[in-house]
Amino acid sequence: MIEEHAVVIRCKQGVAELEIERRTACGICGQRRGCGNATWGKMLGHKSHTFLAENTINAQVGDSVVVGIDERVALRSVFLLYVIPLLSLIFFSVMTELLFNNQLYVMLAAILGLCIGFVWVKWHLVGRGSSAVGSGAYQYQAVVLRHADDVDNDE
Repeated sequence: MIEEHAVVIRCKQGVAELEIERRTACGICGQRRGCGNATWGKMLGHKSHTFLAENTINAQVGDSVVVGIDERVALRSVFLLYVIPLLSLIFFSVMTELLFNNQLYVMLAAILGLCIGFVWVKWHLVGRGSSAVGSGAYQYQAVVLRHADDVDNDE
């Protein structure tokens, strides 16, 4: 299970909206010298992103929690995100090369194939129905595992 600390922003009907707590490995972010990550953060801005997770522990707004997702699901998602668009790009460009023998058409077909691959992956991972138990998209849902205080007390 891949785990990360997060803060609950909103709760409703067994689903929590979470924001990841930013943590640094070395603790020197914000200083003038370091690994360069702080410089990129200043230039691009460290923006926080929110996401939804199943609230199995009934966490409340403001709680610091540990959220997790199965490693196999994450790896399968990454595999699909890279392989399907690439195969779609190759298929569309090869078929267009065989049919038209025009490089402009081949480039346009490659771009179209890449876009179709990304759309299919998004539909497969996110848009296949609701997050209800039993639907295909449910397995890709993050889950609130426990309160972060529980982790700190165990160590």
